[in-house]
Amino acid sequence: MQQSKVRATGATASLGRTGFPHIATTTGGTLDIVTGPSQPGFNPLDLLYASLASCMAMSARIAAHRMGVHERIREIRVEASGQKADEGPSRIARFDILFTIDGDIDAQTRMAIVHDAEEICTVSNTLSGNPSLDLRLAE
Repeated sequence: MQQSKVRATGATASLGRTGFPHIATTTGGTLDIVTGPSQPGFNPLDLLYASLASCMAMSARIAAHRMGVHERIREIRVEASGQKADEGPSRIARFDILFTIDGDIDAQTRMAIVHDAEEICTVSNTLSGNPSLDLRLAE
């Protein structure tokens, strides 16, 4: 039996008295965050939407592979956006996820891929599962 590889996960954000956060992942990825509305780049909400969109796209490809139709798919594109809550704590109240599946498959199969992708995607499962936050202060 083949062991599946586990990828290290996690990220650290750091910033000084001025400037924007710098993000580093445990796997060596880095990214500078922007906050101005006209600045190109990622802000924290963009990263949330990007995580959801990319996870859903990869999960849709996995679903298509499981269904045996992946060879007939040319491209899977997922757009993620959302609506902020009108009141209460600052948060996203609703996520809007648009799938475009380009390939030689019927609408029923495309919809099955979308539904399976939601069940496969770790990010969508986390967002809909109301995870707990364990906040601590380093000594």
